[in-house]
Amino acid sequence: MPHHLAITRGDALLIVDVQNDFLPGGSLAVPNGDAIIAPLNAAIRQFSEQGLPVIATRDWHPAAHSSFKTQGGIWPPHCIADTHGANFAAGLQLPADTFILSKASDPARDAYSGFDHTSLESVLHQKEIKRLFVGGLATDYCVLQTVIDARRLGFEVVLLGEAMRAVAQQDSDEKTAINAMLSAGAQLLEPIQSGPA
Repeated sequence: MPHHLAITRGDALLIVDVQNDFLPGGSLAVPNGDAIIAPLNAAIRQFSEQGLPVIATRDWHPAAHSSFKTQGGIWPPHCIADTHGANFAAGLQLPADTFILSKASDPARDAYSGFDHTSLESVLHQKEIKRLFVGGLATDYCVLQTVIDARRLGFEVVLLGEAMRAVAQQDSDEKTAINAMLSAGAQLLEPIQSGPA
């Protein structure tokens, strides 16, 4: 990630589902999911220094959520409300004024997107946000659906390429998800590679 993001008034940092159950050792671990914490913390510092909003979504499932294998769904139980697995990663340095948004709390329906049956859209309008810088877990599920909805609702989106990781049940899933977000109009901010002097 660049040392300094080109951010300004009207921008917000949106961190998607960086929770213990999606990290190594969690019940639905994303491969190398913990590698995004350092670049996210760098982005958090920059947004905080400029007084710009930091927003964090989290899965906040009831114990009998319909997406769980125990209920006929496709996922192992994860991010059950008020458990360790649902907590944000300990290393994630969220500011005290982070706006935390819980999703997928209805036992009868899943919700990958941070906009799905939440107040996120209205919060962004209240804060006069036009552009979202997005990182988190997982690229091919909750990040993807959140970004697709953000674009559909008219928000500009910049993907923090270094601060996302995919479940990638198929090897092509991450690339497919990124291409879908780019096709929807998102921009991908890749890490700056150090070249020869």
